[in-house]
Amino acid sequence: MRKKIIITFVITLIIFNSSRAITFSSETTTDSTQNVSIVAQNALKEFHSLSRADRKSRIKEAKKYWRENKKNSDTDTNTLLLAILAILLPPLAVYLHENELNGKFWLSLILTLIFWLPGIIYALFVVLS
Repeated sequence: MRKKIIITFVITLIIFNSSRAITFSSETTTDSTQNVSIVAQNALKEFHSLSRADRKSRIKEAKKYWRENKKNSDTDTNTLLLAILAILLPPLAVYLHENELNGKFWLSLILTLIFWLPGIIYALFVVLS
């Protein structure tokens, strides 16, 4: 399963990096599906014709590209969810934002224990900044 996902990303990377322009006919969806299928098959053949070192480097590039896009795609949703969580459980929101138990987490915990409102304000400040 994981290998198929990696191969799919490599294929898309090859397609986007190729200098060929891909045009789809707007007549029917079956034509565009067939075109995508043909392009994918050609990209896979091109990928298999590469040397082993080139294939490994392409896979590394695809993984790097995928990680970068994965981080960038969910930032708005994560920020919104962390802001809601900062109102409900401020220390947990700070911990999830920072991914470690550091000084910001402990300060948020102390502020929340002293009085709820300063903990919420500080957690929102950390999450939204």
